Amino acid sequence: MSTASVPSFYLYGEPQRSVAEGFVHVESLDDRSRPSEWTIRPHVHHDLNHIILIAEGGGAMQAEAVQLSFEAPCLLLIPAGIVHGFTWHRESRGYVTTIAASYLRHLVTRDTDLTPLFARPHAVMLPQEDGSDAEAAIARMTRELGWSGPGQRAAVEAALLLLMVLALRHATLAEAMQQGTARQAALVARLRERIEQRFRQRESVSDQARALGTSLTALRQACARVANSSPAQILDDRALLEARRLLVYSQLSVTEIAYAVGFEDPAYFSRFFTRHIGQSPKAWRDSRRQS
Repeated sequence: MSTASVPSFYLYGEPQRSVAEGFVHVESLDDRSRPSEWTIRPHVHHDLNHIILIAEGGGAMQAEAVQLSFEAPCLLLIPAGIVHGFTWHRESRGYVTTIAASYLRHLVTRDTDLTPLFARPHAVMLPQEDGSDAEAAIARMTRELGWSGPGQRAAVEAALLLLMVLALRHATLAEAMQQGTARQAALVARLRERIEQRFRQRESVSDQARALGTSLTALRQACARVANSSPAQILDDRALLEARRLLVYSQLSVTEIAYAVGFEDPAYFSRFFTRHIGQSPKAWRDSRRQS
């Protein structure tokens, strides 16, 4: 229901289907953007993440309620489940690397330094020489994906990790890269996953801690150090994200949206939204439709 009016695709324009656990795919930006007149309309992939290299040109990315402009060379990182769309400068050149969410979780579990990369959608500007390195890594990945020789999976993973490390080292992630331990990072990741599945139930932070098998104090410390936030704020942020999606992409009334995100009292939902966003749900929806 959350993105019912937003197209959900496998790859852009393709019907939704199950994603293989180790799925990695690379294609030219030109393949889908040129036929679409350099505009990719808002859509969502529930189980796929993107790393997009813009080698020449630029454009703007809409990711939920945020719009980011960028120029080449840069890497765009879009987590699974985020409504996103693009307007490219004509004749932009680049590559779209798509990674199964299950595979990305496997990579991040092995090296928690990578955790901040897909905490949110963002654009990472690259020096020219690192833009060339990123393009070379993608070219290697593309070659390896085109055959099934010995060590193919390892070679694909090596090229993918190089691309992710380039993004990590140039990203402005100070707010997400606190001094949390690997155990704390894993706990916050589990919290986010649980919230994603159950945020409409509006469970308390105590309920979350109990379900995760940890203390309330430990959960608060982990969120503060890893996410620079509190568990309650992470819960509220997810509810607000869903509310904004429905306000922009659905015709539901504010009352219906309140119930859809788990609030029993629509008036309380309106006060909650206004306190966090600075506008009432109706005013915020009207401002988005006029922009």
